Amino acid sequence: MFEKRYRLNLVFNANKVYDRQVIEGIGEYLHAAQCDWDVYFEDDFRCRLDALKHWEGDGIIADFDNPEVEDILKDTDIPTVAVGGSYHHKEDYPRLPYVATDNAALVHCAYQHLKRKGLPAFAFYGVPSTIYSRWASEREHAFIEQVRSDGFEPHVHQGFCTSAEVWETAQRELENWLKNLPKPIGIIAVTDSRARHLLQVCDHLNILVPEQVAIVGIDNESMARNLNRTALSSVEQGSKQMGYEAAKMLHRMLQGYSTENSLVVVDPTGIAERQSSDYRALHDPYVIQAMHFIRHNACRGVKVAQVVDYIGISRTNLETRFIDEIGCSMHEQLHMTKFYRACELITSTNLPFDEIARTCGYPSVQYMYTVSRKNLGMTPGEYRVSSRLDKENNQH
Repeated sequence: MFEKRYRLNLVFNANKVYDRQVIEGIGEYLHAAQCDWDVYFEDDFRCRLDALKHWEGDGIIADFDNPEVEDILKDTDIPTVAVGGSYHHKEDYPRLPYVATDNAALVHCAYQHLKRKGLPAFAFYGVPSTIYSRWASEREHAFIEQVRSDGFEPHVHQGFCTSAEVWETAQRELENWLKNLPKPIGIIAVTDSRARHLLQVCDHLNILVPEQVAIVGIDNESMARNLNRTALSSVEQGSKQMGYEAAKMLHRMLQGYSTENSLVVVDPTGIAERQSSDYRALHDPYVIQAMHFIRHNACRGVKVAQVVDYIGISRTNLETRFIDEIGCSMHEQLHMTKFYRACELITSTNLPFDEIARTCGYPSVQYMYTVSRKNLGMTPGEYRVSSRLDKENNQH
């Protein structure tokens, strides 16, 4: 006997990366469970919120981080699964089946990463508290709780909501906050977008990232990953898994199973470690400057002589200091920096390998293949396939 062809409404903003990933997870469940449903969603549900009141389909999966959506759907008779952020007070959850991203775990993942780096101070860059940013307030609360429990003082800055009208004022306030923070420090940004603000301001103020300020964002947003000169470390939410769990829960509701007040909290998938948080507890000011120069210029093909010229002391003196602090030569560090950048581009993009070789400062793609075989035991193509299979296996 065939299952009824249900009509499903997805109430998400498909212009946002997070929402698209949730929708993708819903699609993965429908495919895996062989659900032949009619799925309806607009690019941006906010254009026609009132239409939700009159929709006569069979089921709804909706973004309850939006308070207007929650207000319209909280008493609906249509089977509905809510998706949104977790709360530290249980009474804040809607009285509907709910799938949440674990806000406290997102912050914990970023904080533990920075703590393992040996940083002595921690800060959080959030957004102003409004009914539309409850998820951000939860992340800020989690940060303060976790940092205080370890005996550290939490430094917090909310800034302004992003808009052209207040952009310059917001940047000035952010500059003042960054100038007055203790250094070195690790900063968790509530989103990747906020993390990019930090990177831009640090660049303008000549604050070294990650030597003085190490930064971690949240979302691991691929679209804007390379908008800044410094590659951003970021915690990846389990957004696809959230969509998968929400569709699974709705399917059970439509089959007549009780899911009253069901709650599924989804952990982050992990952290993508990149240059912005690659902090080492260095003490020699010459080595700190040399490491910063190498991080930003290795892929431009610079040699040790250019590092020495930039620092302005003798090569022998700098090499000795560098080996004492880092444990390898400047030449080896230049090589490793290029190689790690190549690995990142191989695994996180679909760029052709000859373009990756040029971007990372290798003389030819054949040379990059040789380096890859020597260090990884496989070609760049094999490494790309292997890393993506590993990621897929970890998500299921």
